[in-house]
Amino acid sequence: MSIRGDFDHLPVIDISGMYSENLSIKKKAAEQLGDAARQSGFFYITGHRIESSLRLALINQAKSFYAQPLTEKMQNYIGNSIAHRGYVPEGEEIYDPDIKDKKEAFDIGLDLALDDDEVLAGTPMHGPNVWPNLESFKEEVSYYYAEVMALGRILFHAFALALDLPEDYFDTFLKKPTSQLRLIHYPYDPACKDGRGIGAHTDYECFTILFSTAPGLEVMNAKGEWIDAPPIKDAFIVNIGDMLEIWTGGAFVATTHRVRKVSEERYAFPLFIACDYHTKVAPLAPLASDQVCQQYPAIDAGAHLYAQTAQTFNYLMQQLAIGKLALPKGSKPVASFGQEAKLNKALNKSPS
Repeated sequence: MSIRGDFDHLPVIDISGMYSENLSIKKKAAEQLGDAARQSGFFYITGHRIESSLRLALINQAKSFYAQPLTEKMQNYIGNSIAHRGYVPEGEEIYDPDIKDKKEAFDIGLDLALDDDEVLAGTPMHGPNVWPNLESFKEEVSYYYAEVMALGRILFHAFALALDLPEDYFDTFLKKPTSQLRLIHYPYDPACKDGRGIGAHTDYECFTILFSTAPGLEVMNAKGEWIDAPPIKDAFIVNIGDMLEIWTGGAFVATTHRVRKVSEERYAFPLFIACDYHTKVAPLAPLASDQVCQQYPAIDAGAHLYAQTAQTFNYLMQQLAIGKLALPKGSKPVASFGQEAKLNKALNKSPS
């Protein structure tokens, strides 16, 4: 019998059953997803109905954007946005203060008008997107975002079924989710030998739907070993994030991962599927024993996302340092979840 988290590869799961009107067929697909969420927290999905043309269009738009001079890209700098949207230059995002992440990114989210209630209230992570002046960029990136967000709702239904909850259980928490799509570029570096792309971390949201153009992603198992997660044709990688680890009282695991081996140029497109900012996340009733609730106290989903973001983005850390911003009360340090956190706890080490 295998030990939980003791995996040496990621499972591939056909989720086509989740599109069936037959509940028993849906439950069969959901059971496989639930098993993978409990065992590794990382897995591939096929049968998702996202056309390959959408992914190709996203790659082409990313290439067009990153081909611009830095001065042009910086016209859309994320630090000038009111809602944490736009261009993230190399070195802006910091997971390890001793190592500079070798990547640049472009971030979008739910596009909200300036007169939206949450925007008027000054709720972090809410507001309009920033769009570069490139032909079809807004249209094609927005379309991809909408289609994969719909896939995210299907996966939420699957996770609910896997937890013996009503299929639509999570729908009430998805009215204005703070889900973020990133267009990430890891530049070609001929001198790179097993170089750092992005530091070890868990994802802050509920789960992530990712596709990429080249190898480099690595996932930590329960032994602290790094397992390769290369792209598979027509498959997405899905990984559990901090919020689902809390919601399930640790039944689902937010697995630590990183990017390495980026000597070849690589593009990656994670959509971080989140719940609404004001959602109070706590272990679900069937899983909420006293021990579990002590280990996973209730947390505000948006405040956690904002705190983790503020501790890893340079422009926000500068505002924290001068007192212009303050972390929400009870904010956790980065790397408080996942396999790395469990290993650190076993070794009596604090999160980095």
